[in-house]
Amino acid sequence: MKSIVKKLAVGATALGITLGAAVSAFAQDINIIAVTHGQASDPFWSIVKNGMMQGAKDMGVNVDYRAPETFDMVAMSQLIDAAVNQKPAGIIISNPDPDALGDAIKRAVAAGIPVISMNSGIGAAKDLGIRLHVGQDELPAGVIVGERLAGLGLKHVLCINQEVGNVALDQRCAGVTEGFKGGQVTVLPTSSDPAEIESKIQAALTSDPSIDLVLGLSAPQVGERAVAVVEKMGVGETVKVASYDLSANFLQAIVDGKALFAVDQQPYLQGSLPVVFLAQYARYGTMPAGNIASGPSFVTAENAAQVIALSAEGIR
Repeated sequence: MKSIVKKLAVGATALGITLGAAVSAFAQDINIIAVTHGQASDPFWSIVKNGMMQGAKDMGVNVDYRAPETFDMVAMSQLIDAAVNQKPAGIIISNPDPDALGDAIKRAVAAGIPVISMNSGIGAAKDLGIRLHVGQDELPAGVIVGERLAGLGLKHVLCINQEVGNVALDQRCAGVTEGFKGGQVTVLPTSSDPAEIESKIQAALTSDPSIDLVLGLSAPQVGERAVAVVEKMGVGETVKVASYDLSANFLQAIVDGKALFAVDQQPYLQGSLPVVFLAQYARYGTMPAGNIASGPSFVTAENAAQVIALSAEGIR
């Protein structure tokens, strides 16, 4: 890629054209549309978008990031159809509900547009004709988390699902249940409203003192709230907190001993790699032959401090 840009720069200089103009013209050759279920204002999805924008910059292509205003599969299907009508070089999608989004995805594939899924929907990728998936296989990842929690001697996990209907989140709790041998897992559905999350966690801990771990499925949305509730109730000695995904505040809670660990699925890679793959496919016809696992990995007290700065920058 660097050699291509360098050649453009040399040619552009010879013609009296600035490098910026040359690269801008080059970027217009390939347009990629991303349709996800997460708004770019959301802390997690802002990292995904950052990865996509960096991938676009690195590869010299255009990326248009789109998402419905709320978790709305009808609206998301419409966004996919609109993307197909624009005939981009590729479409990147998240797929939290394959049953609801399947027909729209199939229409994109039937139109001859290469589709890569990321973050959610790995189980449906092959059947829908998706080229590959970049993300974390949530069910086996949940099993690993459950096994880790069991190994810590915990007995009763409260798994908070803040986005009911998102298959990936359902699989996380299901995987934890499978891996948490000899213990109990209670799934607590909530909305993404911080006040509701805190009140429901507090109510659950008050009504059932056997709960010894609160597991968030999103660090910024739930993990931070869980830490606040446990601290407010003064039960930190008997109730621990862990969470999927990262945020600077939750990482600081790990450093401070207020949380055990975070499960990192590397959303920056989930955003950047599909852009790289689609750009290379458009130019050279090359594509990885299989799915790319971006997680899980664990951030603990041993390495959380190193990750905080990058989290604050929207990379981790």
